[in-house]
Amino acid sequence: MPVGGLVPQVTDDAAELVVRNAKIHTGDPVRPHAQALAVRNGVITVVGDDKDVAPHVGPATKVVDALGRRMIPGLNDAHLHVIRGGLNYVLELRWDGVRTLRQGLAMLREQAARTPKGQWVRVVGGWSAEQFAERRLPTVAELNAAAPDTPVFVLHLYQSAVLNRAALRAAGIDRDTPDPRGGLIVRGRDGEPTGMLLAAPSALILYSTLAKAPVLEGEDKKTSTRHFLRELNRFGLTSAIDAAGGFQNFPENYSTVIELAKAGQLSLRIAYHLFPQTAGQEIADLTRWIETARPEDGDAWLRLNGAGENLTWAAADFENFAQPRPELGDYEGEFEKAVRLLMEHGWGFRLHATYDETIRRDLAVFEKLAAEGLFPAGNRWLFDHAETVSEESLDRVAALGGAMSVQNRLSFQGEAFLRRYGPGRAADAPPIRAMLDRGLTVAGGTDATRVSTYNPWVALHWLVSGRGVGDVVLRSRRNRVDRQTALRMFTVAGAELTGEEDVKGVLRPGCYADLAVLSEDYFSVPEPDIAHIESLLTVTGGRIVYAAGEYEGLDEELPRVSPTWSPVAHFGGYQASGAAGARQAESLGEAVAESERHRAWRVRRGLASDAVESPFDPCFVL
Repeated sequence: MPVGGLVPQVTDDAAELVVRNAKIHTGDPVRPHAQALAVRNGVITVVGDDKDVAPHVGPATKVVDALGRRMIPGLNDAHLHVIRGGLNYVLELRWDGVRTLRQGLAMLREQAARTPKGQWVRVVGGWSAEQFAERRLPTVAELNAAAPDTPVFVLHLYQSAVLNRAALRAAGIDRDTPDPRGGLIVRGRDGEPTGMLLAAPSALILYSTLAKAPVLEGEDKKTSTRHFLRELNRFGLTSAIDAAGGFQNFPENYSTVIELAKAGQLSLRIAYHLFPQTAGQEIADLTRWIETARPEDGDAWLRLNGAGENLTWAAADFENFAQPRPELGDYEGEFEKAVRLLMEHGWGFRLHATYDETIRRDLAVFEKLAAEGLFPAGNRWLFDHAETVSEESLDRVAALGGAMSVQNRLSFQGEAFLRRYGPGRAADAPPIRAMLDRGLTVAGGTDATRVSTYNPWVALHWLVSGRGVGDVVLRSRRNRVDRQTALRMFTVAGAELTGEEDVKGVLRPGCYADLAVLSEDYFSVPEPDIAHIESLLTVTGGRIVYAAGEYEGLDEELPRVSPTWSPVAHFGGYQASGAAGARQAESLGEAVAESERHRAWRVRRGLASDAVESPFDPCFVL
């Protein structure tokens, strides 16, 4: 973009990229605000005013006018299942951001019509019944009507899945299929599966059923991953810490991002973890990995960060708030072996732990090892989630040199948590202020893609407002954070978890040129609008990896979405609620009217009382 007053000069240290006329929040306390910056070799060289960057504008410098918009350091999601998400992205119909079930079903019906025989329509995470005007899940009958012959699988949080008849056949679920441990196949009075699968409390029944759907092969996996990374760049993400997860085997499921990294085609920096997949084999897997790799192996784009988020399966609790807290058996013996092995070899780790009861048991093991000098030992380790962690446990975490990573799972599951544990517990779930008051590193993330959406602005809105996607206030005012603190949790704190705080998370000379120019000013928009912010220009390592609005066409070209029938090729990913106010109100009104017709239908059949005023359909309160 030619800019008056900036005259190219022949210079040996000319910048490759200059962004000027911006409201820059640098995140650097030494110089918190600036108007322009210059980039060379993927690193920031100058931060200041137009006059400071002018001497670095050469004939080949790309100069971008931010037009007075807010610029921030690139966001870093500290808990994102980016590798698994990328391998499946183009196969999934995303209901992220969809405001009505009516719209979601219309999308599903249209997608079923174009999906070829043998393939599934799958809606996997990023949405909740709480976000819909109708305040309910789709019914099996609605899925059968929308797709009588195409298998349809709709995952709802960690709680349930709804399948149509074709999906039950494709998954091989019939009247003779036994309920798996921790799961329930709902059956009708005739003994036949209805199409509802319930986590009771384990979500394994949901994920193992989904695993029966077709997967991508060959180059399609790379294309899918590159489009998913571009979708993350759309929201200003330039880094993520992959938390591994179930059904993500090493090294085979990591090969796609490894190949993209070698080809210089990653647009997001990824620090990844390794997660033992087979119960009873965890110590053998960890031992094999320790013998062949070390944390921080890799480079600035792809690097190993440690083990987790599970070390042993027996120590993992479940995060299904529609069910009681699970009672775990004795797991400390094998768990201690795993932690000892990692700490003795300089490996850090992260641990999935939803409840304080689990965290206290884990800490007892750490304190036993601390007596031998293994804690604190300079190895980065942390607890993830921690919705019900106590202040006493946080004191113990601090004493052992640990950190915390919190996600906005309660944006989507908050009302289920509220019904089970009450407003007092919900007000401090998780107790972010208590974590920060103890000086702990507290990083922010989403836990996308199978529950929360990958849109980090939904998480930032939750941190600041305490509200979920259903607009219900869950967290108390004392347990919310200001906008600057929330942004730090999604920038600097994430870099601290990977040991990159000296080069990532702030905009200052010598740091990675990772930044985002925003559609709205995060620091001044009305609080509800935080969730609707997107990036107009995202830069990772000095490369423009996403460009929209006035900057459209400046980013790198991607191969076309493949296969051509992909839901992403037709609907895209996150469905931004950018409709004009009148049209949006009209759509919500239509959805509410449809919800009332649904209630009236239930009243006529004696399935509900005519006096019921709750927006919740009790049929779906699991």
